[in-house]
Amino acid sequence: MAESKTAIYGAIAANAAIAVTKFIVAGVTGSSAMLSEGIHSLVDTGNGALLLVGLKRSQQPPSQRHPFGHGKELYFWSLIVAVLIFGVGGGVSMLEGVMHVRHPTPLEDPHWNYIVLAFAAVFEGASFLLALRQFKRERGDRPFWKALHASKDPATYTVLAEDAAALLGLGFAALGVFFSHRFDLPQVDGMASIAIGLLLAGVAVLLIRESRGLIVGEGVSVETAQAIRAIAEAEPGVREVGRVLSMYVGPDDLLITFDLTFAPDVPASEVAAAIRRIEQVVRERFPPVRRIFLEPVREGAAVPSA
Repeated sequence: MAESKTAIYGAIAANAAIAVTKFIVAGVTGSSAMLSEGIHSLVDTGNGALLLVGLKRSQQPPSQRHPFGHGKELYFWSLIVAVLIFGVGGGVSMLEGVMHVRHPTPLEDPHWNYIVLAFAAVFEGASFLLALRQFKRERGDRPFWKALHASKDPATYTVLAEDAAALLGLGFAALGVFFSHRFDLPQVDGMASIAIGLLLAGVAVLLIRESRGLIVGEGVSVETAQAIRAIAEAEPGVREVGRVLSMYVGPDDLLITFDLTFAPDVPASEVAAAIRRIEQVVRERFPPVRRIFLEPVREGAAVPSA
């Protein structure tokens, strides 16, 4: 979590400084794309603060009303962040672009736009590399896109997605300013603003999709469930392993439960020892597993209903 906070702090600092500069230059030059980029950076700054709120609240200890802790607080706040990116970042940028296309205003002095975009690219790039370095630690040897989809830490992948979108948005803004000034077509600047809005909306939809799955109770992948079953099946005396039921309670807090059918002649003491061994191996192989509930069943006996 400490590394996630570092990435968020870096993103907040970069976005706050860039937002102020973009708004000033947008006011001086009249660039619609630059104004959209300022809105983008301002939204990203607020989103970073919301992610910090989610991180802090997710670390509250379990209580009587929340016996499994508050890990899903982070998933809730990451959903709010995604909605803000979609509505405020994407929506306002597209609206500004449409207005600029319908009522074009020539750029006053595009050189300041280029200077600000260059500095913004440096700061956004530094923030992106910080988040990327943290993500690489988490993904291990897994392919990038597979690891990104499998990540259960919104604090990392949200910052990574925001910074990637920011860098692409800067490219759109630079192209919009260049072609608008080069060919004296201020409408192009507005079209760049619309493109930035569509980009933000697309990123937001992906983040909403990930947050939704985690909030409603996403479990482990099929491959992980099969690996856990294999661990249990390898234990002597186990005749059958039930379906692995799992749910992420937090980014590093995974709940696992399944039935174990033992042969009738296996002593109760050996059943208890086998369960302890299975739990130990599962925890060692899958560190996020914090809670394991195994239900022993004698072969031939009815499985107790939940």
